[in-house]
Amino acid sequence: MLDIKFICENPDVVKENIRKKFKDDKLPLVDEVIALYKEKCETNTKANDLRANRNKVSKEIGMLMGQGKREEAEEKKQLVSRQAEELKALEEKESKLETEVREIQMKIPNIVDKSVPIGKDDSENVEVEQFGKQTNPDFEIPYHTDIMGLFDGIDKEAAGRVAGEGFYYLCGDIARMHSAVTAYARDFMIDKGFTYYIPPFMIRSNVVTGVMSFEEMDSMMYKIEGEDLYLIGTSEHSMIGKFIDTITPEEKLPLTLTSYSPCFRKEKGAHGIEERGIYRIHQFEKEEMIVICKPEESMEWFGKMWSYSVELFRSLDIPVRTLECCSGDLADLKVKSYDVEAWSPKQKKYFEVCSCSNLGDAQSRRLGIRIKDKDGNKYLAHTLNNTVVAPPRMLIALLENNLCFDGEYYSVKIPKALQPYMGGKTEIKAIHKYNKG
Repeated sequence: MLDIKFICENPDVVKENIRKKFKDDKLPLVDEVIALYKEKCETNTKANDLRANRNKVSKEIGMLMGQGKREEAEEKKQLVSRQAEELKALEEKESKLETEVREIQMKIPNIVDKSVPIGKDDSENVEVEQFGKQTNPDFEIPYHTDIMGLFDGIDKEAAGRVAGEGFYYLCGDIARMHSAVTAYARDFMIDKGFTYYIPPFMIRSNVVTGVMSFEEMDSMMYKIEGEDLYLIGTSEHSMIGKFIDTITPEEKLPLTLTSYSPCFRKEKGAHGIEERGIYRIHQFEKEEMIVICKPEESMEWFGKMWSYSVELFRSLDIPVRTLECCSGDLADLKVKSYDVEAWSPKQKKYFEVCSCSNLGDAQSRRLGIRIKDKDGNKYLAHTLNNTVVAPPRMLIALLENNLCFDGEYYSVKIPKALQPYMGGKTEIKAIHKYNKG
């Protein structure tokens, strides 16, 4: 969320940024919010004048009463009474205008970093770098749910009966591998100096609107009926919300946190091959990394965070690449974002497994997350987040890139880094032969 004073003083900059994001339908919001803010300020001035006058007249009434001038005092009281009604109306208008201004502020996109490439949508994202050689084995790679099925590792049919589409049961070695990945990711981040958290899995509406745009909220969040609570779509929501209305001494920064949680998402608009299987589901688990830091350090942390994801995936023998999200692919709160994508030898392409984002002071402004320097000055923190691993997709990449075939049975090599979390196993072997038909 942009500072309203910045919007008023730099309307052309704000409008140009909206154009860069190809959201021209939001251009009228700039003039609208400026006009509303001006009206709010004028209303506030009138209300302050009335308050000052009320205090002045109240003192005069006291003096008149002390002088025995009751008739004049009564006239002053009637004036105060009339002004009280006018003041009440102004205060109600002021509150209404403040709400309207804030709602529009929250719809205006954050200013993207000058390094972000200009593009309309994710088709114009820019590859930054590839890491590791793409695996292309000389045997057929089954679809990922078929691989899991060979190990009796997944049951989508039963999950469908229990919860509907977008859910699954994992079991046996596949379920163990899932848990091993999350445990390894947790320890990986702890070794990087991050503090481990398990946060609340539900948050209030004021936290939801503090951490994401209205568009994201509508497409992602499940609301608990009859409660001011939402199921989290990622633990970032809870972790950033932890600092709502707080002031952190500068010397305690940066705050580097890693958190585990289940995640719940509507996944509106999902389609295509990547929406089959467990690419896009309504419930999954994830390890996240979050950083709260000084503004001048946020880009440095951005670079560190996406590189941690690359390092982790490469330690599991998974080739990856990083893509820079273009302006049109950035969510409204984001200043800059990289996607880390894993190689799929089945699809012969990369697919997203991590998303690293610098949100500048957008979340801090909405939630009141401030820093106090050694001189007592307060300013807004910068917030960043990145996926460490989301095991459904990590599991797909892990299975496909470590798959072996002896002519009858498939097996999966367990990368060395993961072996301690799999009871020392170096591989898992399929229970069933693969039947292409």
